[in-house]
Amino acid sequence: MMVRETKKWMTQIVGMICLLAATQGYSDEQFKPTVQSLQHYQCPEWFRDAKFGIYLHWGAYSVVERGEWYARKLYEEGGEDYAYHLEHYGHPSEFGYKDFIPLWKAEKFDPDALLALFKRAGAKYFSPCAVHHDNFDLWDSTHHQWNAVAMGPKRDIIGAWRDATLKAGLRFGVTTHLSRSYSWLNVANQSDTEGPKKGVPYDGGQGGGKGLYPSNDGQSTHPRAPLNAPKVWREHWKKRLEQLIDDYQPDHLYFDCAVPFRGDDNGQTGMDVIAHFYNARPEGVMCVKERPWQGLYADGMTTLDYERGKASHILSEPWQTDDSIGSWGYNVNKPYTTSDLQIDKFVDIVSKNGNLLLNIPIRADGTLDKTATQILEDIGGWLDVHGEGIYGTRPWHYFGEGKVNEIPHFVEESPFTYKDVRYTVKGDYLYAFVLKWPPKNKQYVELALLAPGNRRISEIQSVEMLGHAGELGWERHPDGLRVTFPAKKPTDFAHCLKIKLKQK
Repeated sequence: MMVRETKKWMTQIVGMICLLAATQGYSDEQFKPTVQSLQHYQCPEWFRDAKFGIYLHWGAYSVVERGEWYARKLYEEGGEDYAYHLEHYGHPSEFGYKDFIPLWKAEKFDPDALLALFKRAGAKYFSPCAVHHDNFDLWDSTHHQWNAVAMGPKRDIIGAWRDATLKAGLRFGVTTHLSRSYSWLNVANQSDTEGPKKGVPYDGGQGGGKGLYPSNDGQSTHPRAPLNAPKVWREHWKKRLEQLIDDYQPDHLYFDCAVPFRGDDNGQTGMDVIAHFYNARPEGVMCVKERPWQGLYADGMTTLDYERGKASHILSEPWQTDDSIGSWGYNVNKPYTTSDLQIDKFVDIVSKNGNLLLNIPIRADGTLDKTATQILEDIGGWLDVHGEGIYGTRPWHYFGEGKVNEIPHFVEESPFTYKDVRYTVKGDYLYAFVLKWPPKNKQYVELALLAPGNRRISEIQSVEMLGHAGELGWERHPDGLRVTFPAKKPTDFAHCLKIKLKQK
């Protein structure tokens, strides 16, 4: 009798839990690996409010300090990195990418100190690269022997990042770049086509690095996602990513491509993993890119990511730009952006309903250089003053005004002027970011969109400048809201007017 009652009680409890899970959207059956099911995805509010995340590319390629593509380029006969490799390490038939792994020791890696810096910089989420195109997992990988616990640093890098991130109070995520590796790293299986080593197989072609380098099945060496990758490779990719999701519980997941894989698979394997992620992480954010040549893409399945780009207008759904202050992987030959340009781009992204995921190049030993650290400190200091116009805001009816919208890649100076303004809104306040301080001979800044004829806004009750304690002179002129700036800048970068509107 007691056993029967216990079973009845347990059945009732399980039923209540299942009902609660279903009503909260946590049912295992909530998402299925189909386009139609995945289009029920809704970007969670935490991501919409966060606005700013940080990530980084770190691996055995960091040893050379020539960027994350060195793992491939050392095999590209005739290229600059190939020539560098010959001079400093020898021919790829004698010393290949696998041989850098023992040299990567991460001896000064202090995740708590780095996360403290990222938090000071104002980041609300941190999503380190968990595996790049080099096919080397930075976690305690169950399905792949080539991982950072077994070799190289001999440490669970992703586990250490996750612990430090959660301790710092940030959301944790991971970026994954693995889907291309089947063709991207097939260069290690080739050989020179001319010269004294013509026909001599590189280290992969000699059988070295088995499992790190893909099997040479006659596939292309093209750097994009492979066409018709075999089922065994697709399943291997799936197992590794699902273990990463289950064991490290990221709230942010990123594919450096569209939904893998293109060809006969038509994105099915990628949809399997996305559905698994959504069902495992109810507040998870999935980011992919609209790149049909790399796989499946359909609006609404995920959050859209732009690599080093951005939307030209306000998008109805949240989106993300992944950008870098310099090269993705640490590269002594590539310059950094300026704090001024990076902050201007950040404000522009937020005004259009986007988030910025900013990459910070990190050295092989686990440290940042002075320039990277200073840029982070500059962003953090700026957000200390202007964060209320960034975090938790939403787009206004217009993203902004001025002549500059598109920013060319790798420009050294910000092209914006004092006539370029970006808007955000929160509650009764409209925030107008004037991206440059006006020249001395300019008596006021005029915001044309805030002219009295614009019936989208109510009466303006007050205008103040974030970081400035005194009052501002302002007038709602027929040509626009005219604001007289104070004699001294409150900060060195974009300047925010906080405009209180009368409730309608």
